[in-house]
Amino acid sequence: MTTEQYRVRVTKDHLVFSAAHFITFNGNICERLHGHNWRVAIEVAGPLDENSYVFDFIALRDATQKLVNDLDHRVLLPTSHPKIKVVADEREVTATFEERRWVFPREDCILLPIANTTAELIAHWIGQQLREVLRQHPGGRSLNSLRVEVEENFGQWAMCEIPVAI
Repeated sequence: MTTEQYRVRVTKDHLVFSAAHFITFNGNICERLHGHNWRVAIEVAGPLDENSYVFDFIALRDATQKLVNDLDHRVLLPTSHPKIKVVADEREVTATFEERRWVFPREDCILLPIANTTAELIAHWIGQQLREVLRQHPGGRSLNSLRVEVEENFGQWAMCEIPVAI
């Protein structure tokens, strides 16, 4: 039995997305709509393959880049929040929280099936999306874990680690 742990980490200057959001906390406090330049780092762990790789850096980077591109220049809205109601049609998205109401063009929004658009839950969502992509990749089935880090503001990171194995 080997005791070595191998990890591959990808973080690049272009794994950044600019997006607006607002979160709620302490029950009834709702932030104002604001934006960040979110940075993403990805790390996978697992055994070495026949090429002495944990996972192909380029494949990991490209899968992450696609997700980052989908989030870039959008408004991130949670669809599973108990108090934020999000209603979308083909033209626009309306979000309400108590007496507050926002209306956005549909193409400017990403509706995320999460409870709040915190950096932690965005990291989890990215991880869930990447896990499915990794499982389809030839080297992905042997991975043990996937760690997603999302930097909301300089020096403020949220991290989520999820198992990859089927």
